[in-house]
Amino acid sequence: MMDVFAALIGQDSATVTFRRAAAEADALVKAGRGLGNEEKAETGTRTGAMTHAWIVTGPPGSGRLEAARAFAAALQCRTGTGCGECDGCHTTLAGTHADVRMVVPSGLSILVSEMRALVLRAATAPSGGRWQVVVISDADRLTEGAGNALLKAIEEPSPRTVFLLCTPSTHPDDISVTIRSRCRVVPLVQARPEALAAALTAQRGVAVDVAEWAASAAQGDVELARRLAEDPEVRKRREAVLAVPRKLTSVGAAFDAASALIEAAEAEAAALVAELDSTERSDLERALGAGGTGRGASGAIRGAAGQIKELEKRQKSRATRAQRDALDRALVDLAGFYRDVLTAQFGAPVRPVHGDTAAGVRAAAGKWTAESTLRRLEAVLGCREAITLNVKPRIAVEAMMLSLWKG
Repeated sequence: MMDVFAALIGQDSATVTFRRAAAEADALVKAGRGLGNEEKAETGTRTGAMTHAWIVTGPPGSGRLEAARAFAAALQCRTGTGCGECDGCHTTLAGTHADVRMVVPSGLSILVSEMRALVLRAATAPSGGRWQVVVISDADRLTEGAGNALLKAIEEPSPRTVFLLCTPSTHPDDISVTIRSRCRVVPLVQARPEALAAALTAQRGVAVDVAEWAASAAQGDVELARRLAEDPEVRKRREAVLAVPRKLTSVGAAFDAASALIEAAEAEAAALVAELDSTERSDLERALGAGGTGRGASGAIRGAAGQIKELEKRQKSRATRAQRDALDRALVDLAGFYRDVLTAQFGAPVRPVHGDTAAGVRAAAGKWTAESTLRRLEAVLGCREAITLNVKPRIAVEAMMLSLWKG
C-alpha cells in the first residue's frame, strides 16, 4: 500500500506541510508531550510545524476531506510518516479509529447539539496514546451556535486534541473570522488535468484516452473525474446537460429544459439516499421495539413517534442537500460549455473543458456574439449563487433557462 498522502493529486505544497507537522507530532508523542505552552525549545520537539487547529481550503473537488483524512492518518501513524501500513493508518482511512471523529453533515447544516457532543468527546485523552483528531467536512455549514461551541474548544484545546476543518475558503461567509484567526490554513489547488489523468490510469487502471477525457471534463474535480471514467450513468447525465443549449428554441422549451434538469437532480439524489434512508428507519424501529410481541412492545413503538419524526426531518434535509449538490454539478458542466464557446470566439489558446462537444461549441461561437455568450455564462453562475442563497432551485433554474434562451 502507498503512503496516505499518495491519494492527494497535485497537492505537493500541502503534502510537504502535513508531513512536517506529522513528524513534529510524532516527536511530541515520543517525548510524552502535547501541544500546550509548556514545551521548551531545548526539548527538540517543537519546530513550529505542528499546531492544534487547521483549516484546509480549496475549490470543489480538490480533495479537502481526503487531505484532512490523510493528515489524521499520519498523526495516528506509529512512524509519524503516514506509512499506510500500520493499524493507525488503516483504521483512520477506514473510518474506524477510536480517536478520530469524522463530521460529515448529511443535511444543510451542522447543529450546535452535534458539535457540543463532539467537543466534549474530543476533550478526553486519546485511547491509543497519540492524538484525538476531529475532522469536520464542510465546516462552512456550521450554524452560529455550532461555530461558537467549536470556537471555545479551539481557544482552550486539550494538549492532545487536533481539529481539522474543511472549507471552500477563509472568507467570512465560509468560516468565522475568530475561528480563522486561531487556525493554520493549508490551501489546496485545482488538480491539473495531466496529473489527474495520470493518477486515474496509475491508481484505477483507467485507459489513457478515457482518463484524459474525464480529467478535462471534470475541471479539476478529482471525485467527479473518477465517476466520469467509471460510471456510464454519470456520463449520460452529463451528456443530457450539455444538450441543453441547442434545445432552447422557445419559451416553452426553456421551461421544459428547466423541469428536466430539476427532475434529473431529484432522481440522482433519490438514488443516492434511498437505501440509506430505508436502513436508518428500519434500524431505529427495531431499536425501539418494532416487531416485538411482549407486553408493552406496541406502546413503546407508539411512544417513539417523536424519534421517528426527527429521523424523517434529518433525512429530508439530507435529500435536499443531495439534490442541490447534483444540480450544482450540472450547472458547473453547463458553465463549462459557455466558457468553451467564449474562448473559441476570442481564439484563446487554452484547453477546452468539454473537448467532446467541439462541434456544438463551434456552431454556437458562430451564431452568438461574445457579449451574449458572456451573458449566458453569467446567468449560469448567477443561478449557482442564487441556490446557495436558498432561492428555490426550480425558480432559479427557470430564470436561468429564460436568460440562456434570450441571450
